[in-house]
This record gives sequence, C-alpha cells and structure tokens, in this order.
Amino acid sequence: MDEQQYKATYNSINPQRCVFEKAINSRVCNCSKAQRFNLADREGVACTSIQGLERCSQLISSLRNNARFALRRLSVDKALAHTEEIKVQNGGLLGLQSKIEKHAHPTVTDIYALITSARKKFNNLQDFPYSKLMQVIATYKIRNRRNPPRPKK
Repeated sequence: MDEQQYKATYNSINPQRCVFEKAINSRVCNCSKAQRFNLADREGVACTSIQGLERCSQLISSLRNNARFALRRLSVDKALAHTEEIKVQNGGLLGLQSKIEKHAHPTVTDIYALITSARKKFNNLQDFPYSKLMQVIATYKIRNRRNPPRPKK
C-alpha cells in the first residue's frame, strides 16, 4: 500500500482523528475517549466524542501557537515535524497536568479528564498557564528508540 492510498483509507475509516494521536501512540498519554485501531502495520486513534475532539482541537491549536518560541520557529502555519509535535503534545499535556495535580506523574492517564479539570480551574482556554506549559515543552526530552542504553561491561 503506497502512502497516498494509506492516507485515503485512514481518513475514510477514521473521520474523527484524535488530535493527540502522537501523544497516545507514544504511550505517554491516554484518553477515555480514544479508540485505537490498526491499519496495515500502523496504529491509529479515533476520538469517540465530538465535544471532546472540539476541546482538544482548541487546546492543541493554542499549544502550537504558544510554542513558537520554545520550538525556535517564527510561525506554526505549516505542519510541525514529528519530534516537534511530540514535544508540543506530550510536553503540553504533562505541563498542564503538573498545574492541576499536586504530584508529578510521568504519564497522563486521561486527556479528556485533564482538559475538563483545567477548564474548571482556569475558567477558559485563554487563561491556561501557557508560559509554564512552554517551559515543559522546551525541556521535554523525546525517548530515543534507535539507540537504547547499552549495559556497561
């Protein structure tokens, strides 16, 4: 299956693509509204909530716009590179979680519940602590799968 055919098939079977798909597939975040599926040799994530998808879309858009400085970019009009998108998604969600919960966790267990809690605490999306979230995005380290640590001899 060529890439163009894969994307067409993906879009036909997944009309509500989760905007935090990369975070969920990286196993750093999860969501109660996410539904995983396999297509060919890849894993996809669909959102089962129209309201949740809308709220997540608003949040990811705000995270990307605010992350320009952290990513050393003038604009985010074009699609971000995979590693940049991982930093924005995982770093942004982990940063938001650290502002909601007292104890730091290495993962986010439910993106939907996290955004619900954040909206209750900060009243609306514009009042989220983006400057603090950008610090987490800027310092977020992506797991290096290609060069795992080797045991010392």
